Amino acid sequence: MKLSFSPEDEQFRQEVASWLRENLGGEFEKLKYRGGPGDEHTYPEERKAWEKRLAEGGWTCVGWPVEHGGRGCSIEQQVIFFEEYARAGAPGRMGHIGEGLTGPTLIAFGTPAQQEKYLPGIVQGTEFWCQGYSEPSAGSDLANVKTKARFDEARGKWLITGQKVWTSLAHESEYCFVIARTDPESVGHRGLGFFLIKMDQPGIEVRPIVQITGTSEFNEVFFDEAECDAEDIVGAPGEGWKVAMGLLGFERGVSTLGQQMLFQNELDEIVRLAKENGAASDPVIRQRIARAHAELKIMRYNSMRMLSGQSGSDGALQKEALIYKLYWATWHRNLGELAMDVMGPECEILEDGPYELGRLQSMYLFVRSDTIYGGTNQIQRNIIAERGLGMPKEPRGAA
Repeated sequence: MKLSFSPEDEQFRQEVASWLRENLGGEFEKLKYRGGPGDEHTYPEERKAWEKRLAEGGWTCVGWPVEHGGRGCSIEQQVIFFEEYARAGAPGRMGHIGEGLTGPTLIAFGTPAQQEKYLPGIVQGTEFWCQGYSEPSAGSDLANVKTKARFDEARGKWLITGQKVWTSLAHESEYCFVIARTDPESVGHRGLGFFLIKMDQPGIEVRPIVQITGTSEFNEVFFDEAECDAEDIVGAPGEGWKVAMGLLGFERGVSTLGQQMLFQNELDEIVRLAKENGAASDPVIRQRIARAHAELKIMRYNSMRMLSGQSGSDGALQKEALIYKLYWATWHRNLGELAMDVMGPECEILEDGPYELGRLQSMYLFVRSDTIYGGTNQIQRNIIAERGLGMPKEPRGAA
């Protein structure tokens, strides 16, 4: 496991930090520390403009191979980029699903034609993606999807019918990758396809889901024979599960270090407030802050361990990666509770202005969902037990 960086990597760090200082100002100044989970509703158009600025500087898709438009950065340099990006307070990425999930999946599993068609828009920061996985009866249990894909010979297209839910930024996206059942008689992970679908077309309806924060970054998406070009299925019909699992490997990849810098920013804000309002004089609060600090360091070291063991073009990670989602989701939920206790009675008072909830209030409400989306804590424990430890699988009812 590598816990330090070479002189060349540290020089790269200075390059990243310098570019961010020069560019994250002026029209983009108001974007600092905005956007991301729980705050996706803020400044979407301005953040899309920021994506183009990143692209102009060559700072999108830094880990992609050069031949696909990236910088070909090493794992260490990718870690540095995400750390410095978060340290600078740069805004939540509108293009993170395309850059972190769609692109690597197409590089690993897509055809040259698919790569040529879709990768440039991601690199240039002009085309945005959402993820069509979860359904009302298939959240953490992805293999239970009911959305169907039927190939229409006359039109030469796949027709997608079904419903997806909890689809982040569907209302801001040009494209969606969708898991759908190509074999209507299939069950479980068999008979699935992985489709690339244009959102702006008849047969697709996006309905916002209002969250406890009062905002809407998640959506329901309804497909009524929405069209997908014949060449826009990734892999063969029936191989959707393999592609979907490869994609989830990328989700546990290098950007996790950037996520941890965002966590550090939140913890720093809590510490600042505790010193300011006197909460830091409470020994129990101090102990909880110290525990949060120590556990965040542990999170980083485990991430470095799992990234050091990354291998294979399909993004497969070592078994250490299986604990990551359970760990960070639980830690972040606890951090939200700590934030409210540090705020004290003030946590029940709304702020003035267009965003009534303060930064920590919004964070506290949103982190209630961290242990649910992306696989519930219960499902994560099953994955650790069955795939990581080789324990017997949980009994399931008849299909």
